[in-house]
Amino acid sequence: MSTKRTDSNVYTLVFAVILVVVVGSLLAFFANATKEMRDNNDKVKTQIDILSSIGVEATRANATEMFTQYIKKQYVIEGTTATENPEAYLIDVKKEQDAAKAGKTQRLPMFVSEKDGKTIYIIPVRGNGLWDAIWGYVALNDDLKSINGVFFDHKGETPGLGANITEPFFKDDFKGEMIYDKEGNYKAVTTSKSNADPNNEDKTDNEVDAISGATITSNGVSAMLKKGISLYLPYFETLKK
Repeated sequence: MSTKRTDSNVYTLVFAVILVVVVGSLLAFFANATKEMRDNNDKVKTQIDILSSIGVEATRANATEMFTQYIKKQYVIEGTTATENPEAYLIDVKKEQDAAKAGKTQRLPMFVSEKDGKTIYIIPVRGNGLWDAIWGYVALNDDLKSINGVFFDHKGETPGLGANITEPFFKDDFKGEMIYDKEGNYKAVTTSKSNADPNNEDKTDNEVDAISGATITSNGVSAMLKKGISLYLPYFETLKK
């Protein structure tokens, strides 16, 4: 009885090991086989998101074509130096933020668009919402003082509440908002519960309405914009000269 039990246990162990190896090998094979497709999907999604910040609605089928049409130049900024890089859109903003926290130089991607005869500067921003990361793109007009448009997305905000940062009714409020106050001080744009401009007619108050019931996510957007845009200010000053 003891020998049979031992043999049975050995058989089960060997079978389990073989099964793990086979399944692991299959998973690795499929992961490698689909890596190129997944990478391409990520690239296309990024192109679509960048274009969305300037009001260009692209699809997966035409994203690359539209991206080439509207995004004329891409740069990587370090301090006040900008280096042209046609693959700047592939820079992982989160990894660059982590590098900055580790004391390394943070590379900042920037995209220059031409739309309706106007130059627009697009920059990525990333921060924290209620449950996880939030991110997006801010498009600035060529005065580098007013917002042309924004795009926001999130990893896990609450549906119907914080997740509404992706909705047009929220994003559209940012159009035309100034990032400096009337005295020329940098303020970015704050989401405010006590905004005295519910129709968003005053574009010089540096405020838009916060999302009702989503205070933490709204505050996260405010913090994300203020910090994210500020990183580019030293370089923007060189463009104004």
